Amino acid sequence: MLRITSLDELDRVIVKIEGSLAGVWVVELEAVWRGVYSRLDGRPLYLDMKGVEHVDRAGTYLLALFRQRGAHLVASGTLMTELARSIEEDWP
Repeated sequence: MLRITSLDELDRVIVKIEGSLAGVWVVELEAVWRGVYSRLDGRPLYLDMKGVEHVDRAGTYLLALFRQRGAHLVASGTLMTELARSIEEDWP
């Protein structure tokens, strides 16, 4: 299960995800992302993944696409911090 919350602020848009980014939830997050991306109006997008417990391969790919499109990945904990670091450093 994955909880997705979108917060529009004056200087940024935050998408907060909590739970497991795997399976059908990857498709759900992509749909939310498409809606959020269309209303950024020049504001940066922050993906708050501090509450994420598990990410499968498709989820990792989607996070890399977020990052490639300019999103800032915000993580905590050893596993998610390492995942965010590897996406930022290793993905083109």
